[in-house]
Amino acid sequence: MKFLIVGLGNIGFEYDSTRHNIGFDVADAFVIKHGGNFRLDRHAHVADCRWKGKSFTVLKPTTFMNLSGKAVKYWLDKEKIPLENLLVIVDELALPLGTIRLRGSGSAGGHNGLKNIELLLQTAQYSRLRFGIGNNFPKGKQIDFVLGKWNLNEIPTVKENVLKSIDAIESFATVGLERTMNQFNK
Repeated sequence: MKFLIVGLGNIGFEYDSTRHNIGFDVADAFVIKHGGNFRLDRHAHVADCRWKGKSFTVLKPTTFMNLSGKAVKYWLDKEKIPLENLLVIVDELALPLGTIRLRGSGSAGGHNGLKNIELLLQTAQYSRLRFGIGNNFPKGKQIDFVLGKWNLNEIPTVKENVLKSIDAIESFATVGLERTMNQFNK
C-alpha cells in the first residue's frame, strides 16, 4: 500500500521553525525516523520511506503554502495513490497548542494551503492532521503569530506533538482513519 504524506509550509530560511511550517517539521521528523532522505523534485522536496510493508511518499511542497495543491495533485497522480491514502499535515489556530486532530474531510477553515488543495483536487474529501498552534496573539497580529517562531516554553510541547503526529501517521497507514481518529482525537 502506498501513502502520500504532505507537510504544509513555506520554503525559505525565514520560515524555518515557524508555527506555519509545522507540517514541514512533522514531515522531516517522519522521514528521519524511517531512514528516508529528501530530494528536490517536481513541485516539492520528496522522500520515499517504507515501514511495516507500507510505502510512503512524503512531500514538502516548494510551491509556497497558497499553491500547495499543485504539488499534491501532481504526486497523487504520478504515484497513483488513491485519495483515501492522502494525509495532509497543517497548522491550526483553532486548536490549542498540545492538540492534534485528524479528520477525513472538512472545510479549509480559512487555511489557504487547504483551500488550494481542495480547488485542485475538486474535493474536500481527503484526510488531514491538524496540529494545534493555539491563538495566543493580540487582535490584528494573527499573521505575525502564525509566521512567528515558537516561544521557548512552547518547544517541549511542540516536540512531544511532533512525535504524537508521527504515531498518528503510522496508525493512519496501518489501522485506518477511523481507528486513528478514535485514538488521537482526545
